[in-house]
Amino acid sequence: MGFFFVLLVALNPVLAQDMLVTNVNVVSMENDQILENQAIYVVDGKIKDIIPLTAQTPRMYSEIIIDGKGAYVFPGLSEFHAHLPVASDGSTQLQEESMWLYLANGVLRIRSMLGNPTHIALRDKVNAGEIPGPRVFISGPSFNANSVTSPEQAAQMVKDQKEARYDHLKIHPGVELNEMWAISKTAQEVGIPFGGHVPLAVGLKNALNSGYKSVEHMDGYLETLLPDDLVIDPTTSGPFNLKLVGQVQMDKLPGLIQLTLDKGTWVAPTLTLFDRYFGYIPADEFRKAPEMKYLPGLLIQQWVNTKKQLERTGVLDKENVAPYLAFRRKLFMELHNSGVPMILSSDSPQVFNVPGFSIHHEIALMSEAGMSNYEILKTGSVEPAKYMGQEAEWGMIKKGMAADFVMVEKNPLEDLKTMQKPMGVVIRGKWIGQEELQAQLDQIEQNHLRK
Repeated sequence: MGFFFVLLVALNPVLAQDMLVTNVNVVSMENDQILENQAIYVVDGKIKDIIPLTAQTPRMYSEIIIDGKGAYVFPGLSEFHAHLPVASDGSTQLQEESMWLYLANGVLRIRSMLGNPTHIALRDKVNAGEIPGPRVFISGPSFNANSVTSPEQAAQMVKDQKEARYDHLKIHPGVELNEMWAISKTAQEVGIPFGGHVPLAVGLKNALNSGYKSVEHMDGYLETLLPDDLVIDPTTSGPFNLKLVGQVQMDKLPGLIQLTLDKGTWVAPTLTLFDRYFGYIPADEFRKAPEMKYLPGLLIQQWVNTKKQLERTGVLDKENVAPYLAFRRKLFMELHNSGVPMILSSDSPQVFNVPGFSIHHEIALMSEAGMSNYEILKTGSVEPAKYMGQEAEWGMIKKGMAADFVMVEKNPLEDLKTMQKPMGVVIRGKWIGQEELQAQLDQIEQNHLRK
């Protein structure tokens, strides 16, 4: 550029965290256009202004100046199906490591989907900026066959989780239909969203009609597309009934899509969970993945054992799994092309899905299925903000919104892989550079060196 910026210490202490990010190209996500040669002025954790840089641009002053040198910034990614570790022994190490794993991969928002009381304290500290990490939303403990005993008890469980300040309710298999209606009625009364798996006794249509905010894993669609007279035997149908994919009746799908649209439900596809956990690639291949070094060896071994147990039964043989994965990709694109909103999600840390890193595996699979780069970025920014009813606060790089964004070398609308190596992130208006992100990754690796 033919001009320069002057570093000036702010006299007003209120402006101590003011920051100017200069010489960047902005992927605002208001649309698919790039704002070239911009400066982003950050005050008190919010975007005060976005200023085009021209020869006529006046000099701007800030205590902190970050020169992007032509890099690109975008609003960051979300992991909207996470499973935060539990601090069961009082140690928050794994929780805090997860926060850094997300940040180092450009993930600035997470929705944790299997709650525990220790997550409330973690969320509050992270969102207050006391612990570095993405902004956190948490569900309460699972509603399932073991935790729900009656409609009355289920309704009380909803009230208890709302009072405990959870952000969301998580539904698991085993909930009966009358219990689901009680959960739905009470959740709407107290104002807390819910979603999750689709219990067989409930079914997808009832789940959507009950007010599911999100359907996790695209669960329930396959089962609802099966012949009406087919009785599902979970003991023989395989995980997520994958062995029944050959009996799917796709002519039923348009009606299900219309119902999903009518009810305003989001879908969390978690393609990578099925590719890795329930796919035909052997467990030992995933064990070797570089990012496994950032998690405890015992956890990785548990994942290997879990997948190998399925492998030994033959259920994960390619002849069973390949048609099922092809169906899921087709279903994903049919839902997306019809306008069903998607939220970026990978189910981490779950089997071979390491926090942060797994989101990039998810992105690759979404791209392979046929989703455009712009639409993929929307699932990680605009749509999660809408999901939480906070689209006026975050999800775009826009004046007045939260100063949360990621800097990368190339244009992510043309090169998805550039998002795997952030040059730095801005979270709550604070800059964390690549050097610090890498230092944290190195420390986490040291914490889990295999002995």
